[in-house]
Amino acid sequence: MYFERPTALRMVAGAETALPDLVQEVIAICQIPAPTFHEEQRAAYVARRMVEVGLREVSRDAAGNVIGRLRGRGTGPNLLLAAHLDTVFPVETDVTVRVDGEILRAPGVGDNSASVATMLHAARLLVESDVSLAGDVIFAATCGEEGLGNLEGMRAIVRALQEEIDYVIALDGSLGGMVREAVGSRRFRLVVTTSGGHSWGAFGAPSAIHSLGRIIARISELRVPAHPKTTYNVGLISGGTSVNTIAARAEAVLDLRSLDRAELIRLEERVQRIIRAVERETGVKASLELLGDRPTGAIPDEHPLCNLVRAVHRELGLQTRTYPSSTDGNVPLSMGIPAVTVGVTLGGNGHRLDEYIYTSPLARGLAQVLLLVLGVQELPLRAR
Repeated sequence: MYFERPTALRMVAGAETALPDLVQEVIAICQIPAPTFHEEQRAAYVARRMVEVGLREVSRDAAGNVIGRLRGRGTGPNLLLAAHLDTVFPVETDVTVRVDGEILRAPGVGDNSASVATMLHAARLLVESDVSLAGDVIFAATCGEEGLGNLEGMRAIVRALQEEIDYVIALDGSLGGMVREAVGSRRFRLVVTTSGGHSWGAFGAPSAIHSLGRIIARISELRVPAHPKTTYNVGLISGGTSVNTIAARAEAVLDLRSLDRAELIRLEERVQRIIRAVERETGVKASLELLGDRPTGAIPDEHPLCNLVRAVHRELGLQTRTYPSSTDGNVPLSMGIPAVTVGVTLGGNGHRLDEYIYTSPLARGLAQVLLLVLGVQELPLRAR
């Protein structure tokens, strides 16, 4: 097995030695604010670091992604290794990292600062070791993975490089995890409007808020399949003018998800029917604006890329946990390009101000990435 070869052994040893520098990289990245749609500062830092660690052809594309290459001999599969830059936190959020022993605490420290830092140090070790690769490794720090970013960064990269890419590994989530099934989603802004009026003098006139509430209540009563798992959520609501005004406008943001594209479309149609019915009953007007559309996709559990992940995890003493999720991997999976998403460390409270990670598992997380890069070199080329 290639794990026993000198190059692989050297990579694993190098990952352990790199841990102090890797931790400092995580801190540096985390302390650069990077809300979705505002990743410029963090992208500039990562571009500079890609050059410093020895990657070639470092560039920024129109979507804001940072891309660098490690050229191979050209005879083997090309790997896209990606980690998203953006976080869910507003730019004014205090992202100062607090060091508490082997714990780092800060918003976005795990999702996804640790992954970006690990990707950079994987590139550094591969360059310093002068590893002979069969195919290219394309390193990408992507924009727009979170929230309403709609995976636009990964979409741009895969559209541009789809004829070159054989495999994709996205870095996100927790160490030991493997995502091979993409959760698709459709996200909408629902806007309800009417004439409004005074709460006393115009009592009985249609209220946008009351009608929106009726729509939300009916959505909450929908029965959806457990297999394939399908879900809905109303995550944001707003509207109205004052306590004594019949609301002329109200809106909500809906999140519809499923592992199956057909089920997702059926759920959307059911929501549409609820909206039309409430329009008829109350006399309001309602519109749906599509805010995000994340595709579905999957590779089989026995796919060579999945088998490689499990083999690397076994070698490093990790138990593989396979689960579906919505990640940058959605895009290549939807286009028939084999992809998995793996994490690089352990922690908790993701998407919360008290997010944290443990630093010691980062060494195994980095070793995992390095072994995966080496292992992909021995996989067959993707059928075009």
